[in-house]
Amino acid sequence: MDKAQKYLVSVLASVCIVGAFGIPLGDPKFFIQAIALESSFVALAIVSLKNFKYAYIPNFIIAGIVITGNTVSPKHLEIMSTLHPFYNGIVLIVGGYILQALLLATNGMTLRQYRKNKESIVK
Repeated sequence: MDKAQKYLVSVLASVCIVGAFGIPLGDPKFFIQAIALESSFVALAIVSLKNFKYAYIPNFIIAGIVITGNTVSPKHLEIMSTLHPFYNGIVLIVGGYILQALLLATNGMTLRQYRKNKESIVK
């Protein structure tokens, strides 16, 4: 496993950890959806660790969905802009924007490295 792939798996693990802290803070009526999203990040971390070529497209898609979902949710925007409740606001900002942006960046770096390695094998 190369360095970029290790960074990607580290970011996915960080998303899982922040998500695990955030699930109890969320609205109880969305508990099932939160567990499903958290499970998808755990699965992506495992797949990215084992064989990156099956995970890069879902990584891009799910990170985009999370960023979009946080941006269009009026309740999330209110919590993040007022930081009330403080802990919930921090979890939304870190997990919903910072780590998702890192996921997009590290996934792009890993994809570039994967394609470069694949090219060098073919030559």
